[in-house]
Amino acid sequence: MTTKISSVKNDLIKDIVNLQSKSRERRNRNITLVEGIKEISIAAGAGVKFEKVLYCTDLVTPDEVLELIGKQNTDTHLFELTSEAFSKISYRETTGGIVVVAKTEKPELKDLPLGENSLFIVLESVEKPGNLGAICRIADAAKVDGVIICDPLTDIYNPNTVRASLGCVFSVNVVSAGYDDVKQWLSQNKITSFAAELTAAEFYHECDLTGKTALVFGTEATGLTDKWIHGADFRIKIPMSGAIDSLNVSASVAIMVFEAKRQRGFLV
Repeated sequence: MTTKISSVKNDLIKDIVNLQSKSRERRNRNITLVEGIKEISIAAGAGVKFEKVLYCTDLVTPDEVLELIGKQNTDTHLFELTSEAFSKISYRETTGGIVVVAKTEKPELKDLPLGENSLFIVLESVEKPGNLGAICRIADAAKVDGVIICDPLTDIYNPNTVRASLGCVFSVNVVSAGYDDVKQWLSQNKITSFAAELTAAEFYHECDLTGKTALVFGTEATGLTDKWIHGADFRIKIPMSGAIDSLNVSASVAIMVFEAKRQRGFLV
């Protein structure tokens, strides 16, 4: 079914604007907003269910919309917006003319896949949606088995996270859990944890990162807390040759994750 909307004062338009700025509302309703052709394509490819699809025919055709959202969303309510109405809900200039309201999942640690060479990224109290999105994109590229967000300080499905990840927040297994639960899960499943830490004695590339492995990273501002520094099995660091002593957390994740993949022969 398709409904046409021309007024910027329409209740649905107001609701979308509200959802863009209020993470609590998104979490309470288990939904998020996905904007951009690439992001929507990856979400659809990952089997995400769309509740509503809003598009502007000046920018995209109905047939293109149906092709993009995937077969699992063919019964989704479509809304055809005028340019004025669409500009009200679009926070990017390069959206491709479509915004979707997507259902969000809340997987748990027990849902993560486990194998002999499983690789996980653990993020302690990640704060910035852009960094989380970039790390999800890295996780997708490296095909890690899961991103575990320990005691998060940001909304996993913040629209900026979705944008920075190019939709990969939907294509990777992202789980949120507390420190004690994560530590217990790692121990029970015999997963070796490596804490990325500036004063560590060992360099990451000199360690055996094969087997069931969790790479643990701290916040952008202060790094890991003592409980992770002393609670991990090993402490590792990246050699730094310049004046600066650390890298952006997403850069550190990329370096260490792809070293772990190299040691596995880049096997999927």
